[in-house]
Amino acid sequence: MIKSYIFELNLKSMKTSLNCLLLIFIFTYLPATAQYTETINNNRPGVSQGAFSVGTNVLQFETGFFYGKEEHRLLNTETTGLGADYALRYGFWREELEVSIIGEFQSNNVTDNRTANSRENSYANFQSNTIGAKYLFFDPYRKRDLAGPNLYSWKANNRMQWADLVPAISFYAGANFDFADNPFTPEPESSISPKLVLSTQNNFVGGFVFVTNIIADRVTTDNPSYGYIITLTHTLTDWFSVFVENQGIKSDFYADQLFRGGAACLINKNFHVDASVLLNFKDTPSRLYGRVGVAYRFDMHNRDEFIEEKGKAGRTKKKEEKAKKENKKDKKSKRKDGLEDDGDGGQKL
Repeated sequence: MIKSYIFELNLKSMKTSLNCLLLIFIFTYLPATAQYTETINNNRPGVSQGAFSVGTNVLQFETGFFYGKEEHRLLNTETTGLGADYALRYGFWREELEVSIIGEFQSNNVTDNRTANSRENSYANFQSNTIGAKYLFFDPYRKRDLAGPNLYSWKANNRMQWADLVPAISFYAGANFDFADNPFTPEPESSISPKLVLSTQNNFVGGFVFVTNIIADRVTTDNPSYGYIITLTHTLTDWFSVFVENQGIKSDFYADQLFRGGAACLINKNFHVDASVLLNFKDTPSRLYGRVGVAYRFDMHNRDEFIEEKGKAGRTKKKEEKAKKENKKDKKSKRKDGLEDDGDGGQKL
């Protein structure tokens, strides 16, 4: 749960917004968390993806229901929308890796006011349905966690440092499954197309978490979509947090600047509930939606794991761990009476 906003509200200023985002990347980078956490770590109530996975042997469900209104000034239509979003995430093999199914289903009731007698039309389909995997390939916080806190300075441990500006970085690759004659998608025929997301995550002192996503969606189709999401979350207490988020979308099919805000409450270490609001500032169409949701994890994580260090440091650590295991085996081979097998059927002290 982690989210922020940007300043441009106008579709024509999309390029300026992206430039602002680049500046935010440069000046606001920061640290992240370990993969597995004692309490549930999920992407709700915003829609951005954090850099970290749920942890090995953790199965997590995230879902929400939304309801809202849209008004299109040029088409003179009013739309009532109702739907649900969902995510199923599972971490396996390595701490850095998770696989997921992420999607959204919506039903719209449209009132057309262009004639004297208003006409109504209804339709429903998936806005998105994506299967993919995310891998954390850079974690600046692992070495810091291993080094531990500064034992000589409380101030050094509780203030922002330059090292905090380096983010954790992950990459997501998925496949969109779009159905034929879907009014929510640009392609008229059924199609499978890629979705790529570069995610960064920063954990600041004081309970602030900053997440950014750079997105390329349906890039092999005739109507590719590009965008970003930035999210800032602030943990007020151990069980309550708030967030703000800005999403920019640019394509020939649909373009917009969306803003979200809301709060989440931790019921217990595996269960969370949330509520949020979405709005935009254009009228083709204007959008206002409310959303409530939950997240629950089945925690089968049975041991703490550290992401393996690379290079010389990693090889040295492996040798040390191997030596420790061999020493343990030697100790177990000794008999309780102080004698051990000499290998020839005899015994020695």
